[in-house]
Amino acid sequence: MVGFAVATLYSSMIALLFILPFILTFVVLGVWAERKVAGFIQDRYGPMEVGYYGIGQTIADLLKMLQKEDLVPFKADRKLFLLAPIVIFVAILAGYAVLPLSPSLIGSSAKVGIFFMLTIISLDVVGLLMAGWGSNNKYAILGAVRAVAQIISYEIPLTLSVLSVVMICQTLDLQEISYQQGILLPQFANASIDQNYLFGIKALNINVTNVGGFLTWNILRSPLLFVSFIIFFIASLAESNRAPFDLPEADSELVAGYHVEYSGFRWGLFMLSEYAMMLLVSFLAAILFLGSWNTPLPNIGAARLADWTTGSPNTFLGNVVGFGWLVSKAFVLVFIQMVVRWTYPRLRVDQLMNLCWKFLTPIALAIVVLSTFWRLLMI
Repeated sequence: MVGFAVATLYSSMIALLFILPFILTFVVLGVWAERKVAGFIQDRYGPMEVGYYGIGQTIADLLKMLQKEDLVPFKADRKLFLLAPIVIFVAILAGYAVLPLSPSLIGSSAKVGIFFMLTIISLDVVGLLMAGWGSNNKYAILGAVRAVAQIISYEIPLTLSVLSVVMICQTLDLQEISYQQGILLPQFANASIDQNYLFGIKALNINVTNVGGFLTWNILRSPLLFVSFIIFFIASLAESNRAPFDLPEADSELVAGYHVEYSGFRWGLFMLSEYAMMLLVSFLAAILFLGSWNTPLPNIGAARLADWTTGSPNTFLGNVVGFGWLVSKAFVLVFIQMVVRWTYPRLRVDQLMNLCWKFLTPIALAIVVLSTFWRLLMI
């Protein structure tokens, strides 16, 4: 019991003292970066007036938002209305608890980390329904119904793409998946077998166990997982309500969707949740497919000196460098999400559902089946 209490306290401290401030900082910089990306794509400057190159614009908007009155519609269900944004944010924040941010920095080293994450973040649909129904507004309830239908639908191909990784790696532990994508050190890794053969087939006789780098990333260890990564990325856009899958908000049709009646701090929680979800799925994609906190540099030649995995990853320097690599990979994926938003038009509802049920889900199912045979070739 004492050990469980200490582990729980450690997980809570990680969440409160590191992850939550990190998310808040990311949101402030992320909104500014997205405005700049949108400006670049639309051949304009973006925010320029407040601070250096407009970097203070988001802070100014944040202060303005916090000073707005927290209004509740007269005929709204007050309890549901006030609780909805909190439920959504807490569900998404809880998903960060099992992320291995470095070899040692992890809130909860649960053996079923992926299962927990996919389960807990799916609870945000409850908050979306609460927001739409509690607002007593036709636009809000239409946006909520769209959001729930979209998220539940796209959870299927997303989960199947994750399942293909689980089948090949033979573990639900995100930290174990991270170790398998680097140089396997027996004293730190729990892997029972050597899985670092390029393309996963030992008959090719290309062993990269001591080379590491991008050659041991899952998308290169198995071509099937490259397809899974594409499916995961597309589904993650829908899960985050990001364009071209932003139908639940659809400003030109539903005003602002399920949060049309919100203002001030509670409206800010919805925006905070959206960017937190963007970062969470980017972290998860980097961990599952892009080597996690392992360096992309091969452990050969001059790069050997820059690769901390030649020594102990559990040193302070190893954790700092590992966290830096993971964050840099996640930020690249976030940048791609921003570019996609300002490049592609919004899909219609029928197109959105057709893409999920007629294309992504069948392909993801086929990848899962093929992954079983691929796994047999790796043994």
